[in-house]
Amino acid sequence: MILRRVLVANRGEIAVRILRTCQRLGIETVLAVPEMDAAADAGSVPARLADKTIAIGGPSPAESYLNVEAVVGAAAAAGADAIHPGYGFLSENPRLARACEAAGIVFIGPSAEVLEAAGDKVAARRHAAAAGLPVLPGGLVGGGGAGGPGGAGGPDGAGGTGDAGVMSAGDAGELAAKIGYPVLVKAAGGGGGRGLRVARDQGELGEAVAVGSAEAGAAFSDPRVYLERYVSPARHVEVQLLGDGENVIHLGDRDCSVQRRYAKLIEEAPAPRLGETLRVGMRAAAVALGLHLKYQGLGTVEFLVDAGRSAFWFLEVNARIQVEHPVTEAVTGLDLVAEQIAIAEGRGLRLSQADVQFRGHAIECRINAEDPAAGFRPSPGTVTSAVFPAGSGIRVDTHIQAGSAVPPQYDSLLAKLIVSGASRAQALARLRGALARCEIGGVRTTLPMHAGLAADGEFAAGGVDVGYLARWLELRTSPVRYENG
Repeated sequence: MILRRVLVANRGEIAVRILRTCQRLGIETVLAVPEMDAAADAGSVPARLADKTIAIGGPSPAESYLNVEAVVGAAAAAGADAIHPGYGFLSENPRLARACEAAGIVFIGPSAEVLEAAGDKVAARRHAAAAGLPVLPGGLVGGGGAGGPGGAGGPDGAGGTGDAGVMSAGDAGELAAKIGYPVLVKAAGGGGGRGLRVARDQGELGEAVAVGSAEAGAAFSDPRVYLERYVSPARHVEVQLLGDGENVIHLGDRDCSVQRRYAKLIEEAPAPRLGETLRVGMRAAAVALGLHLKYQGLGTVEFLVDAGRSAFWFLEVNARIQVEHPVTEAVTGLDLVAEQIAIAEGRGLRLSQADVQFRGHAIECRINAEDPAAGFRPSPGTVTSAVFPAGSGIRVDTHIQAGSAVPPQYDSLLAKLIVSGASRAQALARLRGALARCEIGGVRTTLPMHAGLAADGEFAAGGVDVGYLARWLELRTSPVRYENG
């Protein structure tokens, strides 16, 4: 089936990203916007790129981007052949995939069955263990699996067990005691750092579960959370997969260890200072899981890595396009949105593993409307100026311009600065220069923090762990003035 009209059920920079590929492929586009934003969005970058816009419900995300009936109804009303959900919101919700199927609309993403197996984080743990991947001990809070201990995996991907049994919220303390503190509370129905909390002892567990569940419910319409052993120090490394339901290939790995409260801020490809045996083992493990799932579409297998021990553990599958996909595009030369569309059209994989060639290094910085000097407090408002660099090895994915509103109810991501070079050293040099030429006025941003990190010796050396950013912020004896405009 050739797609002729696609509804983009998302907003911000990912909407722009999808619209541009559709435009290049000659596919007509319809942008979904909440009713209250329809007039304001008329002059926005996404609205100008789309062929038309259509309202999808009330002002809150729950009434619009998280409303399955409103999204599918808008697609049907617009005569769309397909829906692209982007990331976040309903992108990993099997209800949307099933509703699309019932309405005769193509869902650009995995099937409902794959989403139930992989998009649900608890089910994904069971499948990972069945595929032979190492899985940390853990279990679901509030009705799901209570996992036994999992083995520490090595590069061969061996070890780990699945979840078994059913537990109630009151059993969380008992499970945490079995796992051993500290434990990590994680959202079962989505990622992006939403719902993640660390409980270092029983006294912190109740609040961590309650807050994590509330965050997960607001972000994904799914309040379920599960507990998992917390490993530190560790790195966060992921492998990009592409599959057509029968064949699965990997598109390399990415390091996402520069994080604040489990929300990624800097990503790079390939992961630096990762032993080749470990790298090959992780890629093979990811493909094994994809084949086990009969994975269809674009997805990411995330791992927790103890590079010192050459060990890794399965974390989760993100059954959607990732925010950080541009670094993979930079080192492979592929358009991952175009590959998603080809799979959705039923054309199957257009690449073999041997066709995928890796060249150079790429780094991405997420520029958020947040004030690091005030504990990363969100900075909603109106953008008064937006100047971005251009040049060889520089890419900017953004939806903002002077006059753009930064609403408080949505994610604070304003832009992604992606740089690439023949080597990591060249990419890092380009990053420093590009950051110096970025300017966003009217709201506080993370730009000055990124400039400081790019100049830091530990980051330049590569291979930082997930605690690096917290240490860097704590050790600033002369705090940077995190101001713009």
